Amino acid sequence: MLGKEAEMTIAAILQDRGENSIISVSLDMPVVEALALLADKRIGAVPVIEREQVVGILSERDMIYGMRRDGAAFLDRPVREAMTSPVITVTSVTTPLEALAMMTRRRIRHLPVVDDGVLVGFVSIGDLVKARMERIEQEAAAMREYIQTA
Repeated sequence: MLGKEAEMTIAAILQDRGENSIISVSLDMPVVEALALLADKRIGAVPVIEREQVVGILSERDMIYGMRRDGAAFLDRPVREAMTSPVITVTSVTTPLEALAMMTRRRIRHLPVVDDGVLVGFVSIGDLVKARMERIEQEAAAMREYIQTA
C-alpha cells in the first residue's frame, strides 16, 4: 500500500496535462461573450478573475439558471450577475480523492487551484476521475507484476 507521501496531488495532474494557459473571464464581460467562449473551447466552466484573484466561477449551470430566470435579457448582463460566488478552491497539494470528495459534497464539477492567492490551474471532475483511474490501473499492474515474480 502506498503511503500518504506517495499519493498523487492535483499539481501532478496539472503537470501531466501540460497546458499552462488558464481560460478565464472578467467580471464585466457580457454573459453572451462568456457563453461563446465556453462553446468555442468546449468547456463547462471558467474562473472569474478580478485583479488576479478568483472571485467566482461561471458554469453551464449558471447559464441555464440565468436564462430560465431572465430569458434572453440574461445574455446582455455582465458575468458578475451570473457567476457563482464565493468560489470553492483547492491547492496544488490537494489529493484527487480529497477534491472528488469536496466536489461530491458540494455538488460541483469544477475547482480553481489556488496557491498563495494565485490561480495556478483549473480542474474538472473528469480530470480527477481520469487521474484516479490511471492510478488504480498502475497499482493493479504493479500488483500483477509482483505476484508473477513472487
